[in-house]
Amino acid sequence: MRPLDDLTVVDLTRALAGPYCTMMLADLGARVIKVETPDGGDDTRGWGPPFYEGESAYFLSINRNKQSLTLNLKAPRGRDLLLRLARRADVLVENFRPGAMDRLGLGYAAVHDLAPRLVYCSISGFGQTGPFRERAAYDLIVQGMGGIMGITGEPDGAPMRVGVAVADICAGMFAAYGILAALRVRDRTGAGQWVDAAMLDGQVAWMTYMAANYFATGEAPPRVGSAHLNLVPYQPFQTRDGFVNVAVGSEGLWQKFCEAVELPIAADARFATNADRVRNRRALLAVLLPVFGRRTTAEWVDRLLAAGVPAGPIYAMPEVMEDPQVRHREMVVELEHPRAGRIRVNGVPVKLSDTPGAVTGPPPMLGEHSEAVLRELGCPAEEIAALRREGVV
Repeated sequence: MRPLDDLTVVDLTRALAGPYCTMMLADLGARVIKVETPDGGDDTRGWGPPFYEGESAYFLSINRNKQSLTLNLKAPRGRDLLLRLARRADVLVENFRPGAMDRLGLGYAAVHDLAPRLVYCSISGFGQTGPFRERAAYDLIVQGMGGIMGITGEPDGAPMRVGVAVADICAGMFAAYGILAALRVRDRTGAGQWVDAAMLDGQVAWMTYMAANYFATGEAPPRVGSAHLNLVPYQPFQTRDGFVNVAVGSEGLWQKFCEAVELPIAADARFATNADRVRNRRALLAVLLPVFGRRTTAEWVDRLLAAGVPAGPIYAMPEVMEDPQVRHREMVVELEHPRAGRIRVNGVPVKLSDTPGAVTGPPPMLGEHSEAVLRELGCPAEEIAALRREGVV
């Protein structure tokens, strides 16, 4: 038993935000039917290199545990089949530009009339309302407009994009959260509703204490590189052979830190409290930077952890995926794909004690499950053959 194994999700998404959302639901047991265009499917099937035997690594990373049905939604018969599927489903997720689903006759109002219990989720760059609703959005654009790029980067350098597409992934996570909340309401009322998840909203919500700093002072938070605006020392330090991350988040940790680095500065009036250290950041770093260059990263990690100070290395990707804690938590899973062969994907990040999620199946081949799903909708073999001839599936 898995938490969502009684749910069916119609997945009309492509690229990253939508597929990440539906993957989260699939990992927890939902049956996710990924509806793709017959002429190539999800755009990310072609995003690469790298490829595994012609299968995009990008696509494989976010589409496990799903089935693939091809439908041409611009064809009347394709639209009708989609509506038949929606009437049997619990959730529909789409991430077309606002207005596109209405033009296909598949917008929220039309679908809700036919399937009032369906939870309908729309994921977009800027939301379903507002002056920018119809703008195209990519992760880079939204990271810039949502504030995260403005606070990321070195003080004298250019604003820096976060290395993974966090605006997309954030929107997908908030969408999954909204869907589960709407399903909880449906349990009580029997009615579905529209979940509107926007990439920009998610990035603004993530500003949390950075927004609070601005609200409190009226000043834009400056870029401080990998340091912390409100805590010092809380950043990477260069060691003899690399870097070590150090996080001193309390006055008790400051005392332990000073002992570990063997510096008599715990009671220095310039650094006595965190507020003092923030005000005198440059002076403190001038003292600390030479000290960290005297030992290796491994030596510093061992020394700081032994003193009770949070510390850790900065891994490259191979080190992340071989880390014993990552492996113990089953965050790397191997799967057998019908074309790509043996592949690795990330594991399920939320662990439930009694009804855990699982990675149970590889990402689907394009249209791999079309015939099976169409048969469930009552289409006989001859109709399916005609749909294929007509390019509907």
